[in-house]
Amino acid sequence: MKRKMLISFFMITAVLLSGCMYPKEELTQNQVPYKDQMKAVQTAVDEFQKDNGGILPIKTKEAGTPIYQKYPIEFKKIAPKYMAEPPGNAFESGGIFQYVLVNVETDPTVKLLDLRMAETIREIKLRIESTGYPPYKEQIAKNVFSLDFTKLGYKKAPFAVSPFTNQNLSFVITGDAEVYIDYRPDLYQMLKKTGIKPNPGEDILSILVNDSMFVPAYSLPITIDSKTKEPVFLEE
Repeated sequence: MKRKMLISFFMITAVLLSGCMYPKEELTQNQVPYKDQMKAVQTAVDEFQKDNGGILPIKTKEAGTPIYQKYPIEFKKIAPKYMAEPPGNAFESGGIFQYVLVNVETDPTVKLLDLRMAETIREIKLRIESTGYPPYKEQIAKNVFSLDFTKLGYKKAPFAVSPFTNQNLSFVITGDAEVYIDYRPDLYQMLKKTGIKPNPGEDILSILVNDSMFVPAYSLPITIDSKTKEPVFLEE
């Protein structure tokens, strides 16, 4: 298991870091989300679906795959017939984004998943593997904890830069040692900005997706507290 994780980590790291070998202009293209590129992919997906009886150009994932990671676009199904090649910022072209679909049953819509988050999560899990146990720090919710990153060899706690607000988001861990990103600060900001008032017990992550180019990948379900009306992890 440890060997497989190491191989997986180094493969994705090699792709993500390969941008260092690109010219500056091309490096920028690999790391910036462009709306026109997303529109081009959306058009290609729509045309492919129309020509193939409703079938979508996606990779097959296991049934239990989290919803925002479940439907990655398989570019070899749409290029070069429906578009010349994958966008420069796509993982397949050496970029940092994976193109995915949401609302596949009703309105298949192209979004972006920032793979730098996956890279950091893999690194954290590798350090946990080498340590032998997760150094839990404080309990945040039922089966959700913060981590003592100093015990994993970090001088500073790692973070993920939110694609929605550009603020730094922390990582949390569950009792079964799965690492996730804490999107509660993003949702707090979004609820305050929009005035949306969801019901307690309702997963509100979709609020981040609706008016954004991105998906909140690697997250636990989040709802609002019935008393404080603030985002909290949804307890099942």
